[in-house]
Amino acid sequence: MERYFAYGSNLEPRRFRERVGGFQVHGVACLHGQCLAFNKRGRDGSGKANLMPDPLGLVWGVVYELTPVAWPTLDRFEGGYTRLRVQVERGPGEGLEAWTYASSRLSRKPPFAWYREHVVQGARYHGLPDDWVAWLEGVIVQPDSSREI
Repeated sequence: MERYFAYGSNLEPRRFRERVGGFQVHGVACLHGQCLAFNKRGRDGSGKANLMPDPLGLVWGVVYELTPVAWPTLDRFEGGYTRLRVQVERGPGEGLEAWTYASSRLSRKPPFAWYREHVVQGARYHGLPDDWVAWLEGVIVQPDSSREI
C-alpha cells in the first residue's frame, strides 16, 4: 500500500471510489509550505484544486492508502498534474510521506460550483477543521456547467 494525500475533489469518497475502486482511509493530515488554489486548468477550462508553494501556507486533506495497481488509473484521472512526494503531518510530530499532485498548467477561471461542492462535501465527510471547510465554501465559483469533468 502507498499513501496518497488528497486535498481536492478526491476528498469526496464516492467520487474517489468511482475513480480507483478500493482504498483505505489513513486519516486527516495537513501539508505545510503550500497553499490551496483553484487554478489548475481543467479540460473544461475551469479552475481545479492545485497546490502552490507558500512558506507560510497550510493545506488540509486526507491520506488514503492505495494498492500499487490503483496508481495508473489515478494518474490518468489526474491528467495535467504531476505526481510528487510530500511530507504531511497527521498530528504534532507525526509526519509521514505520501504522494500528491500539483500542476503548472494554470487557469484564471474559477471552479464550477459542482466541483467546489465535491471538495466541500469531502472535507466535511472526513471532519477537516471547521474554519477550513468555511474557507472552501467561500471559494468564488462560476455558474454551473451541466457537464462534470
